[in-house]
Amino acid sequence: MTRRTWRLLRDDALPGAENMARDTAILGAVVDGEAPPTLRLYGWSPPCLTLGRHEAPPSRALEFCRAAGIHVARRPTGGRALLHHLEVTYAVVAPLGTPPLPEALQEAYRTICTALLEGCAALGVAAELTPGEVNLSLPGPRSGIPCFQVPAGGEVVVGGRKLAGSAMRALRGTVLQHGSLLLDWDDGLQAGALGLDDATPLHRSVTTLASELGRVPSREEVESVLVDAFQAALGIRLEPGEPTPTELGRARELRSTFAMVG
Repeated sequence: MTRRTWRLLRDDALPGAENMARDTAILGAVVDGEAPPTLRLYGWSPPCLTLGRHEAPPSRALEFCRAAGIHVARRPTGGRALLHHLEVTYAVVAPLGTPPLPEALQEAYRTICTALLEGCAALGVAAELTPGEVNLSLPGPRSGIPCFQVPAGGEVVVGGRKLAGSAMRALRGTVLQHGSLLLDWDDGLQAGALGLDDATPLHRSVTTLASELGRVPSREEVESVLVDAFQAALGIRLEPGEPTPTELGRARELRSTFAMVG
């Protein structure tokens, strides 16, 4: 059987607003037929707190981020506050209803997350998806619950604790789904950036690859595993590529749209 070819983008660690602008620019390019379905893998520098499209940022968290040099950016997707620091982030942009993605958003979300499960298994971590419907709606404007504190349906968990958080947006029959796979954890930064007194509430619902493996895997190791996992789970072939000049230009135009602090 012939495998469909997707583009693979492996970016350096970039500022938060740039990352969100690039994901959005790629979504537009795939929608317009200017780019093939794409898997993008990337990191964040400096650490960045991202907020869902309509989420109100807690003032206490913003004050901490400014003082600590943490950027704050708006996401093009929904979901709740999340500090991006010690992680590998993935973004899938692909049309619905064209293999390997089904037409229904719920099923497409879970299909993409199966690749994350396969990647975790290859690393030696027995992760699973939580039951129930995936929450693809946007939180209310007064929502202040951190993303990793509330596992929803279709989330990647280990022993009931969240290892990866994802969010999705659909545009004209194409989806952008991006999410974070935690390598490790910094209690002070996580708690402060989320407006919490300490990280105790988060530890009850969050785990990391470092906690599960007893070591901190490198970003390069995890990205390589994810490339193989996406190819196997989705039945695709990933061809390394680069963002087009049009995508990079559009990202430059969009960056200020997503930047809030930094």
